[in-house]
Amino acid sequence: MNKKTVPMRELEEAARARGFALVCGCDEAGAGPLAGPVYAAAVILPSDLVLVGLNDSKQVTAKRREALFDQIQQGALAWAVAWAGPEEIDETDILSARMLAMQRAIDGLDPAADYALIDGNRDKGRHFAITAPHETVIRGDSRSVSIAAASILAKVSRDRYMAGLAEQYPQYGFEKHKGYGTALHYAMLDQFGPSPVHRRSFLKKWEAGRLG
Repeated sequence: MNKKTVPMRELEEAARARGFALVCGCDEAGAGPLAGPVYAAAVILPSDLVLVGLNDSKQVTAKRREALFDQIQQGALAWAVAWAGPEEIDETDILSARMLAMQRAIDGLDPAADYALIDGNRDKGRHFAITAPHETVIRGDSRSVSIAAASILAKVSRDRYMAGLAEQYPQYGFEKHKGYGTALHYAMLDQFGPSPVHRRSFLKKWEAGRLG
């Protein structure tokens, strides 16, 4: 039976052993939804900070994510949250927008990181790339404490933003599906059409189906 993967500090320690003093983890949230921005966060953690229950944000309950969000912000040496909006996604592509948001988060750190651990296996799109010194880490949000912390900040920040959009556009139910393509969301699109915060490049099949 496989043991449950828990984020560890080995990747951060290995980078520091190579001479990088301030190592950040970086992750994004919201690549798949039909509406809203893609968010990213970057986090530099002190080596002695203990975050009970920290894991990939998708493996953590909403209540625990909220608690960890505050603990990470209070305990981190530096943290930053950034995003790329729906219009930037439509003008480029979602992979490029993800890279743009993550680089913006890395650039927002103070003090600045001198090395970044990037979740996933991609570090560039057609239009934007990660330009900071870095390495990619497959399943990084379940292997690296700093990437896991970044995943929490990105997820909670985006969920809060989508809750705000729900107040601005109550007809779409953003507080329930966070912009993802649920049956409810598509039903609201059929009834009301797209809003200014929808990603039109993600709605081509839906639009084709209406015309067909």
